[in-house]
Amino acid sequence: MSQSLETLFSRAKSAADRLAWLGPLLVRISLASVFVVTGWGKLHDLGKVTGYFTELGLPMPGLTAIVVATTEFVGGSLVLVGLLTRLAALPLAFSMLVAILTAKRGDIDGVATLFGFSEFTYLACFVWLVVAGAGAVSLDRLLFSRWPKGTAGQPLRVAAGPA
Repeated sequence: MSQSLETLFSRAKSAADRLAWLGPLLVRISLASVFVVTGWGKLHDLGKVTGYFTELGLPMPGLTAIVVATTEFVGGSLVLVGLLTRLAALPLAFSMLVAILTAKRGDIDGVATLFGFSEFTYLACFVWLVVAGAGAVSLDRLLFSRWPKGTAGQPLRVAAGPA
């Protein structure tokens, strides 16, 4: 019985390993489907966004509206194709943190409420992309997978030639 259970777990792990590319791809597509669209919409109605940011009391609401709209559109597009994903996900994560602390702050009555916000889910996904990267199906992997890598926690050692 133990042997057959071990075999079952081994096969399940092997199948999951073969599908490891799917999780990051689905997260990137999901995030991009929201942020490319919202960024585009904000870029085309900056007056409304500026007004909303003014109501929230954000500093320099006009400039902030331009920065947020551009970040969402450009960052969402980069996340979609998996190009410079870790870099693109950072300002998007920060934007979600600011959204929670400003627009959603009054609605927080506990941890369950905070974790239930879509903005928190977006924040968690962007943080995961910053830490884990875009995954195998990405331009990051295509363009940068040939770069030499050091062992985790150790600097990369490049030979300087004969001593």
